[in-house]
This record gives sequence, C-alpha cells and structure tokens, in this order.
Amino acid sequence: MPLQGGSRFYQLQGLKPHTWYEVKISYPASIPASFSIQLKRSKSDVMLNNNRRLLNTEKLIFKSNNSQEEFQLVFVTVEPEGFPAKQHVPERQFIIFNIVCDELLFGLPREAWWVVALAVLGLGIAFTVPSFLPLYLLPKNQVPRTNDQVSKTS
Repeated sequence: MPLQGGSRFYQLQGLKPHTWYEVKISYPASIPASFSIQLKRSKSDVMLNNNRRLLNTEKLIFKSNNSQEEFQLVFVTVEPEGFPAKQHVPERQFIIFNIVCDELLFGLPREAWWVVALAVLGLGIAFTVPSFLPLYLLPKNQVPRTNDQVSKTS
C-alpha cells in the first residue's frame, strides 16, 4: 500500500452472527506510519471507528450483526509519521503490514486460549509438586510441621 495517503478496503467474509471480532494491523516499527481502521457496511457508510494504539499495532473490536448475508468492510488508511532518519535518503513509498481478523471468546482471541490453559496447568503443577517432594529437598526454614513434632510442656 502506498505510504503517502494510502487506503484500501478489505471485505470480511464468514463472520458468525452475534459474535465479537477483533481486527488487528501490525506493521514494522522501522517505517514510522499512522494507521487508521474503520468498520463499514458499504464503501460510503462510516459505521465504527474505535482505534486503539498499542506500540506498532492498530486494533478494532466489534460485534457482528445478526445477518450472515450482510457483509462488512474494513477501511484501512495510512499516513507517514515522524521525521526521516537520514535527511538526504529518499523515503519509502510503500509500507508492508499484516491484517488479521480473530474471533473473540471472553475478550481473548480464540486461538490464545491454549496459552491460558497451559498457564493454569503450570500454576497447578507449581503448587502441587512441592507437597510430593521429600522433606530434605525443601529449604530448612520451610519444613512443614506435622502433629507428631508438637510437644506439650506443662
């Protein structure tokens, strides 16, 4: 896409009704640029423009309509940003970027839930494994006390 005033429409296909989606654009930080994402129903209709800037990523979260026949468009625009690194070197004319549309489940992309499952599994293992270790492997100040070590003094 041209870096100076570039814009392009992308049609979202195969969206499930009443489902949350996230459209993300990531681009190289070596090319300073400002992206804008807009969700549209037709090429002349502006529907939603909630840009969230996070490092070199633009993000748009939306909920699909109840009709599968109704298509939605993502309108992407780009403008150069910042100052050139080298004064007498011509700037790039085109920018490369990735655009992804992910289905969300409880606010996280569906493909990211395996990471959550592994984190919960890892925490479970981290808390249960020490109870099965022999006492001599535990640090001396963390030896658990049992009932047979308690003495009563009168």
